[in-house]
Amino acid sequence: MDLLALADFVTVARHGGFGRAARATNRPKATLSRRVAELEASLGLRLFERGARFLKLTEEGRTLYERAGALLTEIDETATALASGSDRPKGRLRISAPLLFSQTAMGKLAAGFALKYPQVRLEVTTEDRPVDMIEEGYDLVIRVNPPPDESLVGRIFLRDRLVVVASPARERPQPGVTVPVVIRGTPGPERTWTLTTPTGKGTIGVEPILSLSSLVMVRDAVRLGVGAARLPVSLVSHDLQSGTLIEWGRVEGPDIALWALYPSRRLLSARVSAFLDYLKQAFPQGTPDELAMYVDGGGELGA
Repeated sequence: MDLLALADFVTVARHGGFGRAARATNRPKATLSRRVAELEASLGLRLFERGARFLKLTEEGRTLYERAGALLTEIDETATALASGSDRPKGRLRISAPLLFSQTAMGKLAAGFALKYPQVRLEVTTEDRPVDMIEEGYDLVIRVNPPPDESLVGRIFLRDRLVVVASPARERPQPGVTVPVVIRGTPGPERTWTLTTPTGKGTIGVEPILSLSSLVMVRDAVRLGVGAARLPVSLVSHDLQSGTLIEWGRVEGPDIALWALYPSRRLLSARVSAFLDYLKQAFPQGTPDELAMYVDGGGELGA
């Protein structure tokens, strides 16, 4: 296989078109097109679907780009490190993180990582939607209980759990009594919550009276006594300790698991490896209490 042609293919795929790749690399568009066509001919595969106004990777092209792009990047980083006499991570690192984790912890994490690795240009995007890491150019994504994806590997770095909380001014519900609740998102058909308490398991009737777009907003509303809510224990740990909120019980179901995911590959970018190690240092046990302490100011910048 012609490695130079492979590198040209990766460049075109990364920039999303021959014209963009040509402008970015200051090379003739025709040359890049010819080199990719030669690579397709040598492999006996179509790597791009070509239209009048679009260029899209085929399934085979996506697989080749994911693997070859990672390997070529690793080779380039290794060569740069050897030339500079340093193995310190450097370059651009793009991360996608969910809204709540970004609001509570990601700012401090990003600042600490930037202080520790000043040669890495960290870019963090906040979003809860599923992202296509290859198409959108992310090096790592953080997600809550993500669905299985054969193209990604990763690890759980934090666990949390949901509890039902309310203002101390609001009495615990009696059996058969429906209580007003604050929820995140659009109300669904659910009208009961199952809780586990020290005395056993039970259900309460619920009536959503306020729908908000973030759990931080939900917590703030519950503090003012609007209603009860299901919230991560890490988000309300300080309130429970101070008595601002009280716990009615633990929500039945699996724990919340925060995953750090990255494209499946044998060689992991030095930047991604460094960030994964930094997450492990920040949350060595990965417990809700660790996250609560970090959010409340227990984390150290540059640790």
